[in-house]
Amino acid sequence: MTDSPAPRSFDVEAVRSDFPIFDQRLSSDLPLTYLDSGASAQKPRCVIDKEREVYEQYYANAYRGVYRFGAQIDDEMESARARVGEFLGARSAAEIIFTSGATMSINLVARCWGGRHLQAGDEVLLNAAEHHANLVPWQMVAQQRGARLRFIPLLADGRLDMDGLDQVLGERTRLVAVSGMTNVFGTINPLAEIVDRAQKHGALVAVDGAQSVPHLATDVGNPPIDFLAFSGHKIFGPSGVGVLYGRRELLQDMDPFLGGGHMIARVEQQASTWADPPARFEAGTPPIAQAIALGTAIDYVSSLGWDSIQDHEHQLLSYAHQRLLEVPGMRIHGPDIEHKGAIICFTVDDAHPEDLAQLLDRRGVFVRHGHHCAMPLHAWLGQAATVRASLSLYNTLADIDRLVEALHFARQKLRLD
Repeated sequence: MTDSPAPRSFDVEAVRSDFPIFDQRLSSDLPLTYLDSGASAQKPRCVIDKEREVYEQYYANAYRGVYRFGAQIDDEMESARARVGEFLGARSAAEIIFTSGATMSINLVARCWGGRHLQAGDEVLLNAAEHHANLVPWQMVAQQRGARLRFIPLLADGRLDMDGLDQVLGERTRLVAVSGMTNVFGTINPLAEIVDRAQKHGALVAVDGAQSVPHLATDVGNPPIDFLAFSGHKIFGPSGVGVLYGRRELLQDMDPFLGGGHMIARVEQQASTWADPPARFEAGTPPIAQAIALGTAIDYVSSLGWDSIQDHEHQLLSYAHQRLLEVPGMRIHGPDIEHKGAIICFTVDDAHPEDLAQLLDRRGVFVRHGHHCAMPLHAWLGQAATVRASLSLYNTLADIDRLVEALHFARQKLRLD
């Protein structure tokens, strides 16, 4: 296994130089102001080079051949798996399953754990701030199994009402599905407290880490969570690859999600027996180059150091809140910065979010608009759509200034000034 590199001092300009996409200028010689990392992060050169290396130098199918390319692919895949496991604090690399992304990972848990263990009348706890990927799969399996979904209430600022948790957590609760950091408000949920209360009722905890893993140090043993999902493309890795962490004893007690090659121990005409995890849940050809390059992305993030990343992103977030409130009609939704990660969700009075996004694009500022795959949260908020600026380790204070300038430009074009 490759040792994790020692963290280097954080220099945002040096970090930006690691990402080739920021070398370009847009039309009218505008700099690229990328504020949509919550949807998908940009890729450092080392990740791009690693994926290219696999295809150019030793590509082969994984776990299929003993010839030198096949053996090297197997070694690279297992090295990446081990580095992901170490990154998450897993007890064993066998607890790391490669999937197509966080959505597939959550669906795997819902189908393979929920489809086997949920009974009529059992309950799964959710909340209205969850991404659709951590809501719809539980709706589907609950309908199939006759289980019930219950919802932790939200406080006025969008945080979980932890007093209200006790009102919905009960003896029929089998699992709490919750994000580590929400994708609209950026709320950082109190996982330690949630795990502690869930365990007292014998319930499992499944964490959607799609937003939290790229922004927060993650240790699946502290607090001891049962499942965690995240996507490679949000943590500077390739698209098409994700991870499911699951406690080994839980994975051993789950039937597979997909049938096919690699996931079996033995196949006969009438029945088959399953391989041990993780192979049991990796049917067919995996995302080979993508999984290997995900290991490189994990190394890259580790080389920067979580303390440095979080200090930088908190500085950006604080500055963004301060500058955005200078914009007339600005409404920032969600909790204060001490309760959130590097996401700002906002609306501007009398301006449609889609109009804002299009006008910001004319100034080279890329943000997301819409319901952000969180329609129940927007119904709770009383807004059909919002604008989201999601920050990352390669953003600068100048990016925030360009966002504010672009918002003033948008207001002028919409004749709001």
